[in-house]
Amino acid sequence: MSVTILFWAVTIAQIALAIAMVLASVRMIKGPRAQDRVLGLDTLYVNSMLQLLVFGIRTGNTLYFEISLIIGVLGFVATVALAKFLMRGEVIE
Repeated sequence: MSVTILFWAVTIAQIALAIAMVLASVRMIKGPRAQDRVLGLDTLYVNSMLQLLVFGIRTGNTLYFEISLIIGVLGFVATVALAKFLMRGEVIE
């Protein structure tokens, strides 16, 4: 019984995250301002990180957890760099 519940919970989570990724992509492409596009990119990398975590739970492979950690770190650095560029117009001083 618990295997069935876990299977359906992971499946529903993957579908919900896929829908969230599509909506974040729309915001990233269609956003009226640059801040909206950065927010869409930030949401997209968080959703992709969570998608990999859920896939790692489904398969039981620990490699997906490490990959999601790398995506999280790189996404954070990219968000900080884009925010600094939007504030000052340059990334490196």
